[in-house]
Amino acid sequence: MVEEDKYCVDIINQSSAVRSALSSVEDILLENHLSEHVIHQMRGKEASRATAEMIAIFKKVKKK
Repeated sequence: MVEEDKYCVDIINQSSAVRSALSSVEDILLENHLSEHVIHQMRGKEASRATAEMIAIFKKVKKK
């Protein structure tokens, strides 16, 4: 869009839409990870790994 010399506001709107879509994908992935993998890890002997992964994810999200 930039190369095509589109109007700046149109580019910003498009960029915002892309960020929103990616955020939705992240939400779905996190929900799946929590409901499948983390539960499995917690029931097994990997509770500390699950906890460490979740803390790392929340720290990344917090930086946004």
